[in-house]
Amino acid sequence: MIRILIADDHGVMRKGLRLQLEQHEGVDVVGEASDGRGAVRLADELRPDLVIMDIGMPNLNGIEATAQIVKHNPNIGVIILSVHSDEEYLLRALTAGAKGYLLKETADVDLLRAVQAVAQRKSFFSPTVAKMLLDDFVQQLKQRGLKDSYDLLTDREKEIFQLLAEGKSNKEVAAILDLSPYTVETHRTHIMQKLDLHSAVELVLYAVRKKIIVF
Repeated sequence: MIRILIADDHGVMRKGLRLQLEQHEGVDVVGEASDGRGAVRLADELRPDLVIMDIGMPNLNGIEATAQIVKHNPNIGVIILSVHSDEEYLLRALTAGAKGYLLKETADVDLLRAVQAVAQRKSFFSPTVAKMLLDDFVQQLKQRGLKDSYDLLTDREKEIFQLLAEGKSNKEVAAILDLSPYTVETHRTHIMQKLDLHSAVELVLYAVRKKIIVF
């Protein structure tokens, strides 16, 4: 059973999301929040598996609320729900610790896929956003004249690269591979340097381009 907290300041949107989710077996909506601070409080109290978080929340915006939730409860997966499809918002969401980024315009189609992916500790982005970002990333690579350096990674770096691209934190990667977080951070730095990547978004998009992960 996937336990979900819905955070959106519009009651109609919360109701619609709840109805859509509860049509599926194995999904249980355990709470609703109408602002960011309420979402943080309920996440602490209810410890859901997932939070579906509207990006534009009163009192505390969705990205800041996500950061606080993930900091206090790193096992909770957060899916950002947004009307914005540009890289800046996605980067901020990933930096805050979100595992998914879902556009409201396609939520009726993508919501369950996003929930299933993030519940399995994978990342999920609306296909429109993913394609736009991937196209832009490939164009940047061409402009920078970069060659593919993936084979320069060691086997251990390739393991860590995939786990990071799937949205796992340094601490989670360390636990999976029985390493120290410091060692993981050192490997992460080397990976970013070898591949000439400069952000979490670029890391994920590089992994998609190499078909290491799939949207």
